[in-house]
Amino acid sequence: MTDASADAGWFRGLDPGDEDAVRNAIEHGSADAPADWPALAVAAGFADDADDYYDALHDATVNATREAVRERERADDQQLKYSVRAMDDADRTANELAERVAEWAGALFDDAGTGVGGAREVAARDPATAAEERVVSLATRVADLADEAADCRAFVERTAPAVAPNLSRMAGPTLAARLIALAGGLGELAKKPSGTVQVLGAEDALFAHLAGRAPSPKHGVIYTHDYVRNTRPEDRGSAARALAGKLVIAARIDHYAGDLREGIHEELDERMATIRARADP
Repeated sequence: MTDASADAGWFRGLDPGDEDAVRNAIEHGSADAPADWPALAVAAGFADDADDYYDALHDATVNATREAVRERERADDQQLKYSVRAMDDADRTANELAERVAEWAGALFDDAGTGVGGAREVAARDPATAAEERVVSLATRVADLADEAADCRAFVERTAPAVAPNLSRMAGPTLAARLIALAGGLGELAKKPSGTVQVLGAEDALFAHLAGRAPSPKHGVIYTHDYVRNTRPEDRGSAARALAGKLVIAARIDHYAGDLREGIHEELDERMATIRARADP
């Protein structure tokens, strides 16, 4: 709350009822040294007494926190988090309901197919009975959910490279979005150690290991990456560690700088070539 006047506070010249102005003062004000702020607030006409000052300060900080949370939830990395979760939920639900459609439609139609494709075929039928009407309606919902999952995937694939260019380049947009979602955000992912990133998505297996019921997991969702999945089993642990280490670096560059850096991708390619060369005679 720096000011030309030595006894000025963050409240100087503010209307206590102006939430936006008060919030801005709380967020951006500073002071060189502490002072008797309640007394100064009363002298400045901001508050009637010390209790009134603390009530106003409380309301201002709560409002500032609420707005900060709202802005954070609207951030692009959070939209990625929600979209990839919605995509997975829609895809899972569509496939589960497609099984029900196949079972039900199989009892009504001789040529009913299976899966989401079979549900789409059922949805295109003209029902002749009340039972057929219901199964066609359910099949239509399956097709709609599958379409929504596809639309969410398209959104992720468009958005992830803009939000996290290095992470998306290294992991692919969908895996990048899943890592961001599992971590809670790009900033949270950037702060995690590589060992944690390596097993994101394998929490159940990790807890079982900590309880002494299972071996330590070598990887979580990063298993879907070609560098882990298509590396021979005995080298997958090394591949997962190498990939996780570079993914963390990519996330940190994306969060703190935001520019695409080809060097880290080349380093990963070279490291993976070395690991895979172990299989050569």
